Amino acid sequence: MADETPDIDSIYHYTQEEVTPPCGALLKGLTPLHVILFVATLLTTLLAGMLQKDINPLDEPWRFYEGLPFALTLLTILMVHELAHYYSSIRHHTAATLPYFIPAPLSPIGTFGAFIKMKSPIRTRTALMDIGASGPIAGFIISIVAVVGGLFYSEIGLVNNKMGMVLGDSLLFSLLTKLIVGTPPQGYDVMLSPVAFAGWLGFFVTSLNLIPIGQLDGGHIMYAFAGGSNIWISRVLVVCLALMGIEYWNGWLFWAALMVVLGLRHPPVIFNEIPLEPSRKKMAAISLAIFIVTFVPMPFRIME
Repeated sequence: MADETPDIDSIYHYTQEEVTPPCGALLKGLTPLHVILFVATLLTTLLAGMLQKDINPLDEPWRFYEGLPFALTLLTILMVHELAHYYSSIRHHTAATLPYFIPAPLSPIGTFGAFIKMKSPIRTRTALMDIGASGPIAGFIISIVAVVGGLFYSEIGLVNNKMGMVLGDSLLFSLLTKLIVGTPPQGYDVMLSPVAFAGWLGFFVTSLNLIPIGQLDGGHIMYAFAGGSNIWISRVLVVCLALMGIEYWNGWLFWAALMVVLGLRHPPVIFNEIPLEPSRKKMAAISLAIFIVTFVPMPFRIME
């Protein structure tokens, strides 16, 4: 009887094979829960957009359309990010759900983001790299479009003496602001349009996802690149987040604690012995560059 055990080469070619799903297959997993959560998140982000423009939705509900630029821009960034994950998962024979959006009625931005749920193990490091990096890269591209377009409708205004929240600038956002809006004089600041603010949030969400810890997108990328040694990187970075929480922004303390609770160790892929394709190392470098230019040590501070 012939030996039916496949050799490593046949396993390699099978696991590396990518498929292009038809458009109908992409919507096959749509459920009522997906629709309900998306509509709820649309409403909460629309409400947030109205409140940002000092519109009382109870007194002037007909002005809802003024909240649409912020809501639709932010939801587009989140949707593109998650659909890129989903599409990459299907291409690499990994079952995944369509995006679940999380509404946040009491949040100033109206949402806690979105996520997809993986329903089968990831086969190879190359597949893990594609799945992990595709979302942040796609979302980053849409965020750049939002920031650039939104900054053209932003303006420099006088800073009043009232208490308020000031946004921190990443390297890229600061550069784009200076090129498009200019440098505000002393006592003035850039007043972001709703679209530019949504783009800023897109940069911020992208940088959070690209932190190379645990099962964040950055953790997927790091495991695909470095294998099991990524656990030490995760541990060091959690300590760094905690120190940044003490020095810069208290939110990093919460983020560090959340990473520990969710787990720092990344589950192995099925065929861990198959090395990462050399071409995917460029994807890791691009992801690292995006992380560097979008990261903000102090995202928010209170002006008194």
